[in-house]
Amino acid sequence: MLNTKPQSILAFDFGTRSIGVASGQTLTQSAGELPALRAKEGIPDWLELEALLTEWKPDIVVVGLPVNMDGSEMEMTRRARKFGNRINGRFGYTVAFTDERLSTHEAKAQAAKAGHKGNYREKPIDSLAARIILEGWLNEHPLISAD
Repeated sequence: MLNTKPQSILAFDFGTRSIGVASGQTLTQSAGELPALRAKEGIPDWLELEALLTEWKPDIVVVGLPVNMDGSEMEMTRRARKFGNRINGRFGYTVAFTDERLSTHEAKAQAAKAGHKGNYREKPIDSLAARIILEGWLNEHPLISAD
Protein backbone atom coordinates (compact mmCIF):
# COMPACT_ATOMS: atom_id res chain seq x y z
CA MET A 1 0.00 0.00 0.00
CA LEU A 2 1.44 3.35 -1.02
CA ASN A 3 1.30 6.06 1.59
CA THR A 4 0.34 9.36 -0.07
CA LYS A 5 -0.93 11.37 2.92
CA PRO A 6 1.54 12.73 5.47
CA GLN A 7 1.11 10.97 8.79
CA SER A 8 2.20 11.70 12.34
CA ILE A 9 3.51 8.74 14.29
CA LEU A 10 4.28 7.82 17.87
CA ALA A 11 6.66 4.91 18.35
CA PHE A 12 7.30 2.84 21.45
CA ASP A 13 10.22 0.73 22.62
CA PHE A 14 8.50 -1.60 25.07
CA GLY A 15 10.26 -2.43 28.31
CA THR A 16 9.29 -3.78 31.71
CA ARG A 17 10.51 -0.71 33.68
CA SER A 18 10.45 1.99 31.03
CA ILE A 19 8.81 2.40 27.64
CA GLY A 20 10.75 4.57 25.20
CA VAL A 21 8.77 7.06 23.15
CA ALA A 22 9.52 8.88 19.90
CA SER A 23 7.46 11.02 17.57
CA GLY A 24 7.84 11.47 13.86
CA GLN A 25 6.17 12.24 10.61
CA THR A 26 6.23 10.84 7.12
CA LEU A 27 6.39 14.25 5.39
CA THR A 28 9.92 15.00 6.61
CA GLN A 29 10.82 11.36 7.32
CA SER A 30 12.10 12.56 10.70
CA ALA A 31 11.83 11.31 14.26
CA GLY A 32 12.65 12.73 17.67
CA GLU A 33 12.81 11.41 21.20
CA LEU A 34 10.18 12.12 23.86
CA PRO A 35 10.37 11.41 27.60
CA ALA A 36 9.99 7.70 28.33
CA LEU A 37 6.94 6.35 30.13
CA ARG A 38 7.37 4.62 33.45
CA ALA A 39 6.20 1.03 33.58
CA LYS A 40 5.80 -1.57 36.29
CA GLU A 41 6.36 -5.10 35.00
CA GLY A 42 5.63 -3.76 31.50
CA ILE A 43 2.39 -2.07 32.47
CA PRO A 44 2.38 1.67 31.83
CA ASP A 45 0.36 4.29 33.63
CA TRP A 46 -2.53 4.16 31.16
CA LEU A 47 -3.63 7.70 32.06
CA GLU A 48 -0.14 9.00 31.26
CA LEU A 49 -0.19 7.10 27.97
CA GLU A 50 -3.67 8.43 27.16
CA ALA A 51 -2.47 12.00 27.82
CA LEU A 52 0.46 11.44 25.46
CA LEU A 53 -1.82 10.11 22.72
CA THR A 54 -4.27 12.98 23.24
CA GLU A 55 -1.47 15.55 23.02
CA TRP A 56 0.21 14.14 19.90
CA LYS A 57 -2.87 12.69 18.10
CA PRO A 58 -0.84 10.28 15.96
CA ASP A 59 -2.25 8.83 12.76
CA ILE A 60 -0.48 5.59 13.57
CA VAL A 61 1.32 4.04 16.54
CA VAL A 62 4.42 1.92 15.92
CA VAL A 63 5.52 -0.65 18.49
CA GLY A 64 8.88 -2.34 18.22
CA LEU A 65 8.82 -6.12 18.51
CA PRO A 66 11.91 -7.62 20.10
CA VAL A 67 12.73 -10.86 18.32
CA ASN A 68 15.65 -13.25 18.44
CA MET A 69 18.35 -12.92 15.80
CA ASP A 70 16.81 -15.87 13.91
CA GLY A 71 13.46 -14.02 13.82
CA SER A 72 11.77 -16.25 16.37
CA GLU A 73 9.61 -14.74 19.07
CA MET A 74 10.30 -14.69 22.79
CA GLU A 75 8.35 -13.68 25.90
CA MET A 76 9.20 -9.98 25.40
CA THR A 77 7.84 -10.20 21.84
CA ARG A 78 4.50 -11.41 23.17
CA ARG A 79 4.46 -8.72 25.85
CA ALA A 80 5.25 -5.95 23.38
CA ARG A 81 2.50 -7.23 21.04
CA LYS A 82 0.05 -7.27 23.97
CA PHE A 83 1.03 -3.66 24.79
CA GLY A 84 0.34 -2.58 21.20
CA ASN A 85 -2.93 -4.49 21.07
CA ARG A 86 -4.04 -2.74 24.26
CA ILE A 87 -3.30 0.67 22.72
CA ASN A 88 -5.52 -0.34 19.83
CA GLY A 89 -8.24 -1.77 22.05
CA ARG A 90 -8.31 0.99 24.68
CA PHE A 91 -7.81 4.02 22.45
CA GLY A 92 -8.70 2.89 18.93
CA TYR A 93 -5.38 3.80 17.34
CA THR A 94 -4.02 1.88 14.37
CA VAL A 95 -0.95 0.02 15.59
CA ALA A 96 1.86 -1.22 13.37
CA PHE A 97 4.42 -3.65 14.73
CA THR A 98 7.97 -3.63 13.44
CA ASP A 99 11.05 -5.74 13.99
CA GLU A 100 13.32 -3.93 16.43
CA ARG A 101 16.26 -6.31 16.21
CA LEU A 102 19.50 -4.56 17.17
CA SER A 103 17.80 -1.23 18.02
CA THR A 104 19.07 -1.37 21.61
CA HIS A 105 22.55 -2.25 20.36
CA GLU A 106 22.42 0.73 17.98
CA ALA A 107 21.04 2.99 20.75
CA LYS A 108 23.92 1.99 23.04
CA ALA A 109 26.44 2.69 20.28
CA GLN A 110 24.94 6.12 19.54
CA ALA A 111 24.74 6.95 23.26
CA ALA A 112 28.38 5.91 23.81
CA LYS A 113 29.46 8.05 20.88
CA ALA A 114 27.65 10.99 22.52
CA GLY A 115 29.48 10.38 25.81
CA HIS A 116 27.08 8.08 27.68
CA LYS A 117 28.97 6.21 30.39
CA GLY A 118 26.88 3.03 30.27
CA ASN A 119 24.84 3.78 33.39
CA TYR A 120 21.54 2.87 31.72
CA ARG A 121 19.51 2.73 34.94
CA GLU A 122 20.45 6.31 35.80
CA LYS A 123 20.36 7.57 32.20
CA PRO A 124 18.06 5.31 30.19
CA ILE A 125 18.25 5.17 26.42
CA ASP A 126 14.76 3.77 25.83
CA SER A 127 13.54 6.80 23.90
CA LEU A 128 16.70 6.78 21.79
CA ALA A 129 15.85 3.16 20.93
CA ALA A 130 12.26 4.24 20.12
CA ARG A 131 13.63 6.91 17.75
CA ILE A 132 15.79 4.30 16.02
CA ILE A 133 12.77 1.98 15.72
CA LEU A 134 10.72 4.81 14.22
CA GLU A 135 13.47 5.82 11.80
CA GLY A 136 13.62 2.22 10.59
CA TRP A 137 9.85 2.14 10.15
CA LEU A 138 9.91 5.46 8.27
CA ASN A 139 12.58 4.10 5.92
CA GLU A 140 10.31 1.14 5.15
CA HIS A 141 7.21 3.36 4.70
CA PRO A 142 8.23 6.45 2.72
CA LEU A 143 5.72 9.09 1.76
CA ILE A 144 4.91 8.74 -1.92
CA SER A 145 4.00 11.96 -3.68
CA ALA A 146 0.37 12.04 -4.84
CA ASP A 147 1.14 14.11 -7.95
